[in-house]
Amino acid sequence: QVQVAESGGGLVQPGGSLRLSCAASGSIFSINFMGWYRQVSGEERELVASITSNGMINYADSVKGRFTLSRDNAENTVYLQMNSLKPEDTAVYHCNAVGRRDFYRDFEVWGQGTLVTVSS
Repeated sequence: QVQVAESGGGLVQPGGSLRLSCAASGSIFSINFMGWYRQVSGEERELVASITSNGMINYADSVKGRFTLSRDNAENTVYLQMNSLKPEDTAVYHCNAVGRRDFYRDFEVWGQGTLVTVSS
């Protein structure tokens, strides 16, 4: 069983900062992709930032220059540092991990979500 644990959400004023953490655990041979998605009720889930096993990082246009994704491979953990937060960033943020359990089986898991609220 593979799972991810998320933390770091909360209430912050516009212009403030938060850091989200996502730690993968379980029977993991390798992780090929980890990313943060966000979703508001009535809207489609949006990819915010992601990182692949070769270190390539992608950001949504709406967060470029404000959010920074990093990883700790030894702990199978990714961090999303969110600066200069805007009300439009308010959403439930979900972590997604994709990888391989062993030679035969891949996995994809989603976290339960952590709420980020940006409001004055």
